[in-house]
Amino acid sequence: MDTRESILKVSAAMNSSVIGQEEVVERILIALLANGHVIMEGFPGTAKTRSVKTLSKLVESDFSRIQFTPDLLPSDVTGSEIYREQNGTFEFQSGPIFGNLVLADEINRAPAKVQAALLEAMEERQVTVAGETHPLPELFLVLATQNPIEQEGTYPLPEAQMDRFLLYVRVDYPDSQHEAEILRLVRAEKSGKSKDELAPLSQDVVFQARQEVNAIHVAESAEKYIVDLISATRNPDRYEGDLPHWIRLGASPRGTIALDAAARAHAWLQGQDFVSPDNIRAVAPACLAHRLHLTYEAEAAGVTRPQVVEALLKNVIPV
Repeated sequence: MDTRESILKVSAAMNSSVIGQEEVVERILIALLANGHVIMEGFPGTAKTRSVKTLSKLVESDFSRIQFTPDLLPSDVTGSEIYREQNGTFEFQSGPIFGNLVLADEINRAPAKVQAALLEAMEERQVTVAGETHPLPELFLVLATQNPIEQEGTYPLPEAQMDRFLLYVRVDYPDSQHEAEILRLVRAEKSGKSKDELAPLSQDVVFQARQEVNAIHVAESAEKYIVDLISATRNPDRYEGDLPHWIRLGASPRGTIALDAAARAHAWLQGQDFVSPDNIRAVAPACLAHRLHLTYEAEAAGVTRPQVVEALLKNVIPV
């Protein structure tokens, strides 16, 4: 079995467990292949946590969960120095951030100083405590969930932290047909009649898949399309229509890197050996929506970030 076939089996297994969320599953696998982090937003009960837990069962990994609450401390995330009275020394006790797949559940329910504890880990793949730097595992993926900001008891994430997520995924309610399938699946699980689980995928397969993704060819024309999209978010006044009235601040260079990495992963999943404009368009909403800052005019009019990305894709045409 080749590497891509193994990843597609994981995809199929996730879709059979997380019903009606095919796009969410695809985005999570793209993040795994592109070695980036994901933030999922949706109302409670829309299978955000289930998606992450399912992935942890299908990939050989140490799974850890951080339940973000208003009283959480930074040391509860990173770990801390513990004094050992027997030998009179301090010993570092690692926190849950040292897992392979880290579920940051309801990340926007903790104040900014706790959210900031994730910044170094997500970007540098290391944690510094009491002046000592501790490397994180080679397979390290933060999959964060958050409820919509309008929900009571939530805090908006700092802009610097949002920028560190490779992808933003909106998780919507399933339709009526999928809702019925969910009922049948839960009944089967409770009665012990659920399908046989797939053997966990080796981390070596994931690393091999990442090498193949990195080898996907990106032509100069595709690179130009990526750069033109990012440039349009920074210079919307060059375009006619609503963009100049909607975008206050555009995407950072991390957005450019994210769009390139996610497009290559998407192309690889489709069985291609090159990136096409269709791959770039497919991942653009997830890569760019959370990196755009809207004008007060757009927010007052109820314009959403995905709507802005959609307008962006209509205005910027690949060569």
